[in-house]
Amino acid sequence: QVQLVESGGGSVQAGGSLRLACAASGDGVSGYYMAWFRQAPGMEREGVAGIYRSSGDIYYGDSVKGRFSVARDNAKNTLYLEMNSLKPEDSAEYLCAATKILIGNWWNYNSYGYWGRGTQVTVSS
Repeated sequence: QVQLVESGGGSVQAGGSLRLACAASGDGVSGYYMAWFRQAPGMEREGVAGIYRSSGDIYYGDSVKGRFSVARDNAKNTLYLEMNSLKPEDSAEYLCAATKILIGNWWNYNSYGYWGRGTQVTVSS
């Protein structure tokens, strides 16, 4: 059983930065494919960034490319999301996801079987 716990959300002004963390626990989780998603009220869950194992493959959603950076520390079983130049449209609940085997696209939330409870990010203009 894999458990994911997000932290680091909060309120920030436009142009600011935040760093999210996702602490993962469970056997073999260091070999899982992990990703960040976000969901704003009334909107579909959106893939933000995905990373496989020890950062061999990294992917970003188009809306965050050049502003967000994902990394993982396998020694700590922790996934990070560094968010810079934040915009009001980045406001959402950010969720960490994991899967042992990725079937389909990294940005498809149906590809993941494990989810954290999320951390809220609010960006004011």
